Order: sequence, then C-alpha cells, then structure tokens
Amino acid sequence: MSFAGKYELQSQENFEPFMRALGLSEEEIQKGKDLKSVSEIVQDGKKFKVTVTTGSKVVKNEFTIGEESEIELLNGEKAKVVVQMEGNNKLVTQVKGMKSVTEVNGDFITYTMTMGDLTLKRVSKRI
Repeated sequence: MSFAGKYELQSQENFEPFMRALGLSEEEIQKGKDLKSVSEIVQDGKKFKVTVTTGSKVVKNEFTIGEESEIELLNGEKAKVVVQMEGNNKLVTQVKGMKSVTEVNGDFITYTMTMGDLTLKRVSKRI
C-alpha cells in the first residue's frame, strides 16, 4: 500500500499532555494545538520524503526503510532513527524513549506516538 499523498489533520488526542512531556512551553502548546497540519508524503520504493506544515512551521524529513536516518522531531530536536515497515501499511520506529507508528488505511493516516503511559494519536485524511 502506498503512503504517498497529502493529508490534512482531522483529529488529535492527548496533544497538550504529550507536548508538555516533550518539554514544549505552554505558549508553544497553545499556539500549536488548534493549527491545521498538512502532511505530504512522497514514496519511492523504500525511500520516503515527509513534509509536515503546521501554520508557518515546516518540518522535512527523509528516510529509507531499514537504514539509519537523521530526522527532526516535533520539538525541533534532531535524532537518529531506523524506520521499519510492518506489513504493507505501517511504519514503526523507536526514538528517544518513544515508539512512533504511522499507519495508512484507505484515505486515512493515523500517527501514534507512545512515551511511557502517554499516547498522542493524530488522524489525517487524504486531500
């Protein structure tokens, strides 16, 4: 299944507590919680380019399945990760004590990050 496409954020759960746990300031959290986020994914076999635009902030990451890559996290920090594919519709990685799962299902993409007992879930729809 292809991940390629543009997706607009439809809903999110636990955004504020998760961002606090990541160390974002209350001002950054309040500014970011209601902004519509658009993700664009370009997939070429095992190579991915992901661009996430939230308000005026743009985060671009590139990675290849199974190879170490450096990505930018939600809080602006850079981290080395190895992204694995599970089945044909799920990308999974571990980064700085968090598990990140991106799953595509029809016109929807669900992004779940888990850190300890906190889970951030974001659902976006293909546009």
